[in-house]
Amino acid sequence: MDNLNHFSLKQLQYFAAVAEYGSFRQAAFRLEITQPTLSNQVATMERALKVQLFERTRKGINTTPQGRELLLSARRILEEAQGFTTQAALLSGGGIGTYRLGVTPTLGPYLLPHILNPIHNKHTDLKLYVRENPPGELETGLINGQHDLILTTLPIMSSELTVAPLFREPLKLALARDHRLADRPIIKREDLLGEPVLTISEHHLFHRQITELCEQVGAPVLRDYEGTSLDTLRQMVVMGMGVAFLPALYAKSEIRDEEELRVADVEGISVVRNHALVWRNTSPTSSFYKQLSEEIKIIIETNLASDILPTSLKKNSR
Repeated sequence: MDNLNHFSLKQLQYFAAVAEYGSFRQAAFRLEITQPTLSNQVATMERALKVQLFERTRKGINTTPQGRELLLSARRILEEAQGFTTQAALLSGGGIGTYRLGVTPTLGPYLLPHILNPIHNKHTDLKLYVRENPPGELETGLINGQHDLILTTLPIMSSELTVAPLFREPLKLALARDHRLADRPIIKREDLLGEPVLTISEHHLFHRQITELCEQVGAPVLRDYEGTSLDTLRQMVVMGMGVAFLPALYAKSEIRDEEELRVADVEGISVVRNHALVWRNTSPTSSFYKQLSEEIKIIIETNLASDILPTSLKKNSR
């Protein structure tokens, strides 16, 4: 126990940051401190614990097996401390603090601009450090403590997480203006039979959803021309390489030139993505996350009613 007197919560935060980023330089940049300060603080912690936390090599650093064991405890302590501070702030009516929010690259950039200002107006001292990752990596990162909560596409597989559904997002068909279907008042499901469909790379959940849809309507997926992002996908549609299904919020945000692309619904097809706010069951700030999810849900249903669908799912704890 005496060793605990020799390091602080701040040093635990430094330790966790270096382990997360795998680099003293990157961790120092994120923490907004100098690299020598960070190195000295971690070295002080190692001496106090009499344990080497990191293995330094020419290629970088690796967390030692002992360091990985201690990292789990460090993250739990930091989370408990954050929960204590948040609870006290809510009770006193004061500030809330900083949270690490993970988002998917096919949702975050097109949803966050609509919800961050209203949230900030309500919680002026709430700060969200936003980081993008694919859904699978977000779920793993949340379980491992790299995120405090995530805004992601369902499904969530882990029973360690609490899921608060927010809304359903329709997928829209995007066609080049010179495409044979572009001027049809109504595009039907059967019109897509044999129609080449573009999608983004297969490590995205979005890819699997589009592949399943194409199998249902008899449309081939162009696997040799997969986009690396929704923007790349849009450009390939503009060049006439195929049609694509794009999320409604992306289309609202990025497709403004109707002379370039037509965005349409397809009669007989109703495909949506279900989005949710997710956090660990064990989080000491679960009550605040639940409150935040309700506020986000109201903001979305108020400000984006013409573009999204209310969730038909009930919130559930897994």
